[in-house]
Amino acid sequence: MAESVQIGKQQLAPQWAAFLSLGFRPLYIAGCSWAAISVALWIYAPQWLTGMLTGMFWHAHEMLWGFVATIAVGFLFTASANWTGLNPLHGRALGGMALLWIVARAGFLIPGSAAFAIAAFCELLFFSVAALALGRVIYRKRSQRNYGIPLLVLGLGVADSLFLWFVQTGDYALLMESFHAGLLCMAVIALLIARRVIPFFAMRAVQGLIIPMLTSSGQWQLVASIFAIVFLLLGWDLVAAAALAIAGALALWQLVAWKPWAVRQVPLLWILYAGYTGLGAGLWVAAAYSAGWISRAAWPAHTIGVAGFSVLIIGMVTRTALGHLGRPLRADHSMVILYILIITAAVLRLAALLPTAYVLGLLHASAAIWILAFVLYLWRFFPMLIRPRADQSPPVVKPGNIPIQPR
Repeated sequence: MAESVQIGKQQLAPQWAAFLSLGFRPLYIAGCSWAAISVALWIYAPQWLTGMLTGMFWHAHEMLWGFVATIAVGFLFTASANWTGLNPLHGRALGGMALLWIVARAGFLIPGSAAFAIAAFCELLFFSVAALALGRVIYRKRSQRNYGIPLLVLGLGVADSLFLWFVQTGDYALLMESFHAGLLCMAVIALLIARRVIPFFAMRAVQGLIIPMLTSSGQWQLVASIFAIVFLLLGWDLVAAAALAIAGALALWQLVAWKPWAVRQVPLLWILYAGYTGLGAGLWVAAAYSAGWISRAAWPAHTIGVAGFSVLIIGMVTRTALGHLGRPLRADHSMVILYILIITAAVLRLAALLPTAYVLGLLHASAAIWILAFVLYLWRFFPMLIRPRADQSPPVVKPGNIPIQPR
């Protein structure tokens, strides 16, 4: 891993400037590393979870805000650079933001209120800086279709702050409400991202494939999802269930319109389709939970989080990394194995929610496969993420701007 990568006659060594040039580089590494480490701690060494954020609450928090939201911020930083031509954050500022993330992860593991306070401050500053950086470039360039994205990232931070506040006050009912608000806020971000990139990726990869962008249904989906969050916070569970059911139905209808059979031989695409399926199904499960048809909160959390977010994430962090690193947009055998592993881990994790005699075995098997999947990702992509693009010399980045490369 430490050896130089040879591209033609050029030796590309690891470079700090390249590593901190775009948000996906440090944040993909951070989020995927934490995905493996945090699950290993939760399943195999829970006795090490001695901070104020303990047990199930630590696990829920770290999966949503430490892993999923971190990857989303990394993606949005990079995507917004393409949308606007301006780099939201790079260099020392991006490194400082990554340091905030590291301090937060460590602080939530250390006993004592002081460590918790420092971790919470760094965590909330992380999301505040992310929202401000995104807002700066999006509003400056008047990218109107993206005006809501900084607000959604800020919403993630607000839900996080409420979650951490209720940990301190011991109000676990409100704590779980804030968790579900954060989960759905992240779902809205995932729906927005997926609706834009999946059709674009598919039409570029499959010759002759034409699929609709479904702008109108996407707007209705966004409205239904936002109303669902508001209704849940107001305690209007039945109305929230209806809104969630509509958002989920629109997601699955969009999936069919995207012609999934046409991408069956393109792993970089079918993994995204699989994750979007899980997200749409997860919204239906969340609707059933809000309506009182399902009693365990673990069902919507894991269907949306594991079958939806995690499968989408593994597709995104491979496809977008290849594109932005100047690599061929093809999945090799290790990536296909990676996809199979994460889907298997998701299936086993959902199976572990069923009341059977195999719960513990399924849980441990799911965790082991999950950890293996993210270790494989890091083994495969870490050497690329710390080096310049494979198809050029390191770009000269002027403050606030980046050259836009073809993807």
